[in-house]
Amino acid sequence: MENTAQPARTAPQHFRYYDLVMAAFVTILLLSNLIGASKPSYVTLPLIGQWSFGAGVLFFPVSYIVGDILTEVYGYARARRVIWTGFAALLFMAFMAWVVVQLPPAAGWPGQDAYEFVFGNSWRIVLASMVAFWAGEFANSYVLAKMKIWTAGRHLWMRTIGSTVVGQGLDSLIFYPLAFWGLAGWPVELLWQVVLSQWAIKTAWEALLTPVTYAAVGALKRAEQVDLYDTETDFSPFARTRG
Repeated sequence: MENTAQPARTAPQHFRYYDLVMAAFVTILLLSNLIGASKPSYVTLPLIGQWSFGAGVLFFPVSYIVGDILTEVYGYARARRVIWTGFAALLFMAFMAWVVVQLPPAAGWPGQDAYEFVFGNSWRIVLASMVAFWAGEFANSYVLAKMKIWTAGRHLWMRTIGSTVVGQGLDSLIFYPLAFWGLAGWPVELLWQVVLSQWAIKTAWEALLTPVTYAAVGALKRAEQVDLYDTETDFSPFARTRG
């Protein structure tokens, strides 16, 4: 099939909503990692019984949807900048949590144990979260940008779901084994059940919210007057983003 994708057009130097989309991405990323990443929950399914999943799955996939919107509207290079911004925010959050937990509590304050339980994540969880986020988000953005070229900008639903299958698959496969393998309360069967649940639920979220993605992408493209194709983009995660 002949590739009819348009060449990359020169984008304006300043976008009206790019910073707001970046802020939404980083906010969702931090809150989903801070609040829901380490708590397993469950649902009761017919014929199966209790099926476990990580509580963060209810909100974390929204960051991937925002990432899809970023790549589709603003291109891979600007999505790369946002991913690195999110990575830096995660790093600072981990550092701040460690410092605050280590500070001695004031005499008579009863919340230190609970505070350590909630915010005192081990180095394993911090490392796993950052590695999984980095690999998953870059894979998601790369696949979506490449598929946009291959499909000549058609079938947005195929691109968003396809990139999520890859990106969220990597994220779940990296995070849970790296963070919880061998720990008490995380038998191997539960670990892989949560990995598969995360992957399936995140992908299902992407599919269910496809109409929202279409509406957001369409509105932003009209407002920004831009529709970028990454035909000449350097896809290295470490390349410098211009503009």
